[in-house]
Amino acid sequence: MMGEVRIADEVVAIIAGLAATEVDGVDSMAGNITNELVGKLGMKNLSKGVKVDVTEEHVSVDLSLNIKYGYNIPDVSERVQDRVKSAIENMTGLTVLDVNIRIAGVNINEQ
Repeated sequence: MMGEVRIADEVVAIIAGLAATEVDGVDSMAGNITNELVGKLGMKNLSKGVKVDVTEEHVSVDLSLNIKYGYNIPDVSERVQDRVKSAIENMTGLTVLDVNIRIAGVNINEQ
């Protein structure tokens, strides 16, 4: 072993935010950060609407999401939970204990 690797909470939050916004039906992270704005504002803004609690080997995630109108909220939420859990576990090796979702808004704008 060469030394220890520490993953900043912010990195875990960005992974969670990216994974969540990839799910069909998710409009944006709460805080009005849309995919178009991410390029302009930078990756750090993907952690808006995400709170992570990281311990030695475990992480708990709280997400605030805006959902697109017309999507089934329980279905989208379950897909977000699965996507976020697998993204964090695959990229960090941490075990995700839970992914809590708060639906903060519904976007009715068609674009």
